[in-house]
Amino acid sequence: MFDRIPRPLWILAFTICLVSVLALALMKNPSALLNTGWDKGNHVLAFTVLTFLGRMSFPAQRVLLLLGLLAYGVLIENLQLMTGYRFGEYQDLAADVVGMVLGYLLAIPLMRRAQEQS
Repeated sequence: MFDRIPRPLWILAFTICLVSVLALALMKNPSALLNTGWDKGNHVLAFTVLTFLGRMSFPAQRVLLLLGLLAYGVLIENLQLMTGYRFGEYQDLAADVVGMVLGYLLAIPLMRRAQEQS
């Protein structure tokens, strides 16, 4: 099912998710829109989805994707420090990394299936 989705749609979904995560991260009260009930859970969920979508969008760019998403997490934390109403925390980056690992692992079966079919 997922392996039949054209790559441009994966890239579009990844881009929309990148923008959405940034917007939610910089909002004054994002919990009104989307919330797992735990701040670190929000980070894990966001970076799980981002990494999964990124792997499906750019299958040959594993290292670059992971480094880029880590840098994106650092950027978000620094931007939050500048808002005056949000906080940047190292624990949030750790949660981002957990999400990256989960998203990477979730994409493995689909990536294998796609390789077998080509």
